[in-house]
Amino acid sequence: MKLLQSKLSRYNAPQVAQAAGIYPYFRKIESDQSTEVVIDGRKVLMFGSNAYLGLVNHPKVIEAAVKATEKYGTGCAGSRFLNGTLDTHLALEKRLAEFVGKEDAIIFSTGFQVNLGVVACITGREDYILWDELDHASIIEGMRLSFSNKLKFKHNDMSSLEKRLQQCDPDKVKLIVVDGVFSMEGDVCNLPEIVALAKRYNATVMVDEAHGLGVMGDHGRGVCNHFGLTDDVDLIMGTFSKSLASLGGFIAADKTIINYLRHHARSYIFSASCTPASTAAADAALDIMLSEPERIQSLWDKTNYCLKRFREQGFEIGHTSTPIIPLFIRDNDLTFKITRDVFNEGVFVNPVVSPAVAPDDTLIRFSLMATHTYEQLDYAIDKLYKVFKENGVL
Repeated sequence: MKLLQSKLSRYNAPQVAQAAGIYPYFRKIESDQSTEVVIDGRKVLMFGSNAYLGLVNHPKVIEAAVKATEKYGTGCAGSRFLNGTLDTHLALEKRLAEFVGKEDAIIFSTGFQVNLGVVACITGREDYILWDELDHASIIEGMRLSFSNKLKFKHNDMSSLEKRLQQCDPDKVKLIVVDGVFSMEGDVCNLPEIVALAKRYNATVMVDEAHGLGVMGDHGRGVCNHFGLTDDVDLIMGTFSKSLASLGGFIAADKTIINYLRHHARSYIFSASCTPASTAAADAALDIMLSEPERIQSLWDKTNYCLKRFREQGFEIGHTSTPIIPLFIRDNDLTFKITRDVFNEGVFVNPVVSPAVAPDDTLIRFSLMATHTYEQLDYAIDKLYKVFKENGVL
């Protein structure tokens, strides 16, 4: 056996979980991503999806993707920088910039690539990146590629952020990067205080709106809009893979920033461009978001209903106030076991374990869609209560 294979063969955590019958990943879905999915020929309720508005199987979204494929083909066979720019890319970029309240925007092939490319290149060697310890992995990976000084602050802790800002050279660029809605625990960044500190210390602010778009703000414009701080946030990132029912991502900012990123973000320049189908699907989903605000209201009605029920039944759900509801278990193996037991009761949820979170912060991530019915919500919560109780968590 070669040295690489020998080294990697010592990693056996998946095999251990599989042998114990509690391995929860790569479950094979045989249907569309609706409130119910089919796995191994069996219907289960889906509470692990990021499709907050339930648009991935909307007829208008599907029709748009099909028509774009018929017109442009299945791919662009190149990067945006060279032969991969379509008129539809440019049109959607203009719409997205207007939607989130910025001068310009560029589309990347995935949301991960947005953060990877932007965070990696936008600051220099003598500059600073200040990041929340619970920021998404894509932000962290982008930061690792940057030559800038990196300063981590405690989650949503403004005193910690200010201390980090005080460590920075006042004459150098200071980029504060945060999730708008944090993807694991569902809480919202303290954007008003972040902006106030940014003004005090002459810092730049970037907000990842992956889980805020379609959920918060006017017609789903996101956390920045929700707080009325769009003009005070310099860069707004969004993804297509949640409320916009597709695959891709974008960054929006003023023309100066976008011009620089268009010519320096390597994950943009050296990746194949967003497919015609993905671009058209996101565009159609945006149409629905703007024309059917009742979908967002339905999502919030169901979110508030579930938050109330979970609290009443004694679940530990942290500081969430969004459709992402963490159900804390605080034990890796038990989190896997409960995920399996709940699945056997007909409910699909996602386990979140270390290293995604600290070992004593493991949880099940319960995610809502506007299209869930109250009957589905009650069934899922009752089954979760039963399984948590049987496993001694409640």
